[in-house]
Amino acid sequence: MRTQDPDFWNNIDEAHAQMKKVKDLKRWVEGYNDVKKAVEELALAVDFFKEGVSTEAEVDSAYALALKLTEDLEMKNMLSSEEDNMGCSLKIVSGAGGTESQDWASMLLRMYQRYCERVGYKVTMSNYQEGDEAGIKTASLTIEGDFAYGYLKSENGVHRLVRVSPYNAQGKRMTSFASVFVIPLIDDSIEIKIDPALLSWDTFRSGGAGGQNVNKVESGVRLRYQFKDPYTGEEEEILIENTETRDQPKNRENALRLLKSQLYERELQHRNAEKAKIEEGKKKIEWGSQIRSYVFDDRRVKDHRTNYQTSDVQGVMDGDIGEFIKAYLMEF
Repeated sequence: MRTQDPDFWNNIDEAHAQMKKVKDLKRWVEGYNDVKKAVEELALAVDFFKEGVSTEAEVDSAYALALKLTEDLEMKNMLSSEEDNMGCSLKIVSGAGGTESQDWASMLLRMYQRYCERVGYKVTMSNYQEGDEAGIKTASLTIEGDFAYGYLKSENGVHRLVRVSPYNAQGKRMTSFASVFVIPLIDDSIEIKIDPALLSWDTFRSGGAGGQNVNKVESGVRLRYQFKDPYTGEEEEILIENTETRDQPKNRENALRLLKSQLYERELQHRNAEKAKIEEGKKKIEWGSQIRSYVFDDRRVKDHRTNYQTSDVQGVMDGDIGEFIKAYLMEF
């Protein structure tokens, strides 16, 4: 094996890229072996049931496991793009509506944190801005783990809440919105060029939930990048804030990484737009459109792209969004 070659680690970047390929291939082989084993055990369970040795419940259990493992492998097959296996940056921004929408944004933040706990992803809060009275104005999470972007890209768009608001004295039914933006978190194996002349920096005192040193030092950084789209010529300012650590140089490093991720995502959007022109007849995925409604008093959460819905509102808000992600991936 190349990885056993004494000179393998002479070029660190190439070695890491090769190890990533090995890890990906190993994951597919292990997934296939798990499915093969589950199918063989299901066949045995059926044979034993015919002979009166096993019960119908044991057959059902073996069938459920084989089906789950097969569907999991099929779903991973939908994540074959280069960026799908990357980590991601997930940003939540409250919509118009003041306290109500800011509270909704904080509920979504908790939902994604709980989801990441369920699947074993590492989560770091990279930016956090509290709401005026409750909730948050915006928050950003850096999420690392296998296929983090591939799974969570399904959450990109506007999330709509309908409930009887605790902040409304008349007890009226209120509608609130929050936007979720998910971009792949690139690593050093992907080269993105940044023009230093187009960069500027500000520093500020970190705010939000934290320890005794919060607001005492200007460790927070604000990056501004004057971006010109190479395809359309349109110009815009990309603004990134990072308060992840109390170390300003580290926050600068993290902000640059997020900038590279945003530039990479813009290139992906261009590629996808070109691909969409070729693949006419396929369903169009609207970037940033309203994707899901959470109707609390009707006990219903519905995804408008796939029509998948559930009555387990509390489960969803506790991070149980796997079926929504699965329905999205299998649909598109």
